[in-house]
Amino acid sequence: MKKGFVSAILPDLSFEEVIHFAAANRFECVEVMCWPEGKAERRYAGVTHLDVASLDPAKQTHVRSILQQHGISISGLGYYPNPLCADEAEATVYLDHLKKLITAAAALKVPVVNTFLGRNPLRSVADNWKVAEERWPSVIQHAEALDIKIAIENCPMWFTQDEWPGGKNLPTTPKLWAEMFSRFPSPNLGLNYDPSHLIWQFMDPIAPIREFASKLFHVHAKDARVYPEKLNRVGSLANPLEYHEPKLPGLGQVNWSNFFAALTDVRYDGPVCIEVEDRAYEGSLINRERALRQSLRLLSNYF
Repeated sequence: MKKGFVSAILPDLSFEEVIHFAAANRFECVEVMCWPEGKAERRYAGVTHLDVASLDPAKQTHVRSILQQHGISISGLGYYPNPLCADEAEATVYLDHLKKLITAAAALKVPVVNTFLGRNPLRSVADNWKVAEERWPSVIQHAEALDIKIAIENCPMWFTQDEWPGGKNLPTTPKLWAEMFSRFPSPNLGLNYDPSHLIWQFMDPIAPIREFASKLFHVHAKDARVYPEKLNRVGSLANPLEYHEPKLPGLGQVNWSNFFAALTDVRYDGPVCIEVEDRAYEGSLINRERALRQSLRLLSNYF
């Protein structure tokens, strides 16, 4: 396993500065954010450490040189829009940019592109699968042609009122992952597995590792804490942020010993990238960098 982090938490830094920070703090890899240049549509979105739309051969050479100079690899290129949104023209923009990420990954010899499958939160699960089967095949075929893996993160994307009631990402549970792989039986489609999202859905975050071992293309290390007193007041049907918070690894309810035991049991040898979304550490760049260092100290016990 390679220890890394998700670059979204360092929007203040350039690509070169992110890679320097990774090397200086004994990380081995970075999931690099590749949103289109422009305004962020939500928290942790809109970060562009690599602009894949302008990644010409000269820039590719520069990227490879920076990585080689610092001894760091790119674990995956990250872009997390909603390709199943109601607006078909908007979805086309997202899907076209995903294809650009896949092309860039092939050029840079990065094995994985991380993203969401998407969901229209106002439509049923069945309706969303129909739309997915219309929109996703060309993206998967592009990945197959270039031998790039697509890793779908299991975040429900139900945190703000515009994401009510179904969230903006469909494959959030083992049942839905199995259906996704049944509908899209491609060896190039898998999971970017984040255990924290199962914690606040009151599910076992360890068991799926063994069930979906062959589909673990990338792993996020993020924790979550459910507050019983808040849950007892608002109920599980409330906005999830009313009763839980994302936390740094070790500050929530993921059993990291069991988590890494399961990863080693299934011989997972890919990246494990710390994802910081803990508001307690977001006040400054110094605090966000400290959050990455603190998380690495804890998780280094398992590498």
